[in-house]
Amino acid sequence: MAQETAPPELSADVTARLDRLPVTRHHRSLVITIGMGLFFDMYEIFMSGVLGPVLSDRFELSATATSAVLASAFIGMFLGVVTMGRLADRYGRRRFLIASVALYTVFSAVGALSLNAPMLIAARFLAGLGIGPQLPLADAYLSDLLPARARGRYTALAYTIAFFGVPTVGLLAHWLVRLSPLGMAGWRWLFLIGALGGVAALLRYRRLVESPRWLASVGRTAEAERIVTDLEAAAPTRAAPPAATARTDAPAAMARTDASAAAARTAPPAVAARTAASSVTPATAAARRMPRVYRRRAAMMGVFHLLQSVGFYGFGTMAPLVLDAKGFSIVHSLLFSALTYFGYPLGSLISLPIIERFERKHLIVVAALAMAAFGVAFGQATNEIAIVVSGVGYTAVSNVFSNAYHVYQAEIFPTELRATATSWTYAMSRVSTAAMPFALVPVLHAFGAARLFAAVAAVMTVIALEIGVLGPTANGRSAEAEAEAEAGAGTGAGAKGAAAHP
Repeated sequence: MAQETAPPELSADVTARLDRLPVTRHHRSLVITIGMGLFFDMYEIFMSGVLGPVLSDRFELSATATSAVLASAFIGMFLGVVTMGRLADRYGRRRFLIASVALYTVFSAVGALSLNAPMLIAARFLAGLGIGPQLPLADAYLSDLLPARARGRYTALAYTIAFFGVPTVGLLAHWLVRLSPLGMAGWRWLFLIGALGGVAALLRYRRLVESPRWLASVGRTAEAERIVTDLEAAAPTRAAPPAATARTDAPAAMARTDASAAAARTAPPAVAARTAASSVTPATAAARRMPRVYRRRAAMMGVFHLLQSVGFYGFGTMAPLVLDAKGFSIVHSLLFSALTYFGYPLGSLISLPIIERFERKHLIVVAALAMAAFGVAFGQATNEIAIVVSGVGYTAVSNVFSNAYHVYQAEIFPTELRATATSWTYAMSRVSTAAMPFALVPVLHAFGAARLFAAVAAVMTVIALEIGVLGPTANGRSAEAEAEAEAGAGTGAGAKGAAAHP
């Protein structure tokens, strides 16, 4: 059956109605659900780092083999991100959010049963196929569902829930590494706990609704309006859509579609051409040609992600190895890592009152420079207090940085490009994160922690300059409205560049 295509005004109406809404109980429920899925996603991501020294000791791994174990999940994440992001723009956000959780749940359980290093590497790679897409898909989904004026605060709330997974895995590792409950090694229990958490997340993910913005963008207007109507019904004071655009059933939506088609037949050539262009689904049009402004943004965010993982994931992955290199035992290094990891949820909590108050690109710049400063202090720290204080400072500001860019990267692209653009650019972070153990572990062994974190500080300074100079402002703005303004103002080549957007 052929899929109907939404006229531009239908998609715009769904977007406007979503942005007019107050935050409802449905919004809060989906934020909690996404936060729970991301909790176990963060658990899985940081588990590789905290278990690096443990697995190296248990399997008697060489430095190269240790790097391979750490990198395997991130290679899988890269492939999962680039594949599922584009599919989510074509076939929907919900089904691929569920598929990604199912993947990491199954293969985390397989990791718990690993008999040797090659089996563990394979299990982590396959789990990575599901771990990687969660973050950019969650960004796209939350950006689609949340009203523009509350998008930053509630996305940050989802990530605050998520980042409690980081100290959780750190404390569990510190506690379980010395034990063998029910005769099974403690590190295996870490994998099993992650798999059980994935099952719990899946049960909640099944209740998620599809993104109405995405549904409208591919012509499934009746479904989109049904979801928007439910959200409006849950609002404390329901504001009905204007009479001229009020629609609650499929026949009305189809009538509107027929009217648009008739208007296109009698419209002047320029208007008719634009209406005819909408007969191609936005996802297809986006795949053919991304307008110049979004190509520039995608390139900027690609470079950003290639570098940001060095600072963000580099700390989480390398901190236990750095402390081990400083002479602390595995047990003590895991304890100090767990304590510093409390900075992640702390930073998320700090971001909640400021993420809507300050322009997000400025938060990214300031937080990147603060990470550089705390990183240098951590690299030079030699006593327990200095290690914990500088580590907590680093992880706290890194989550102001993280929450700001997760909102930012989704809201600078329109609906039909959002999952593809955020996933493809975010995939660059998986390339650099996969390469990071092979680059940073030798630097640590050859030059020490101080020079390692001096290099990290230099990278974060470059990021601050890039976003500060090239990044657009975004707070509370609708990428769809921006695309409309560009299309309306553009002429000649400029208008052609924006024509792919409804």
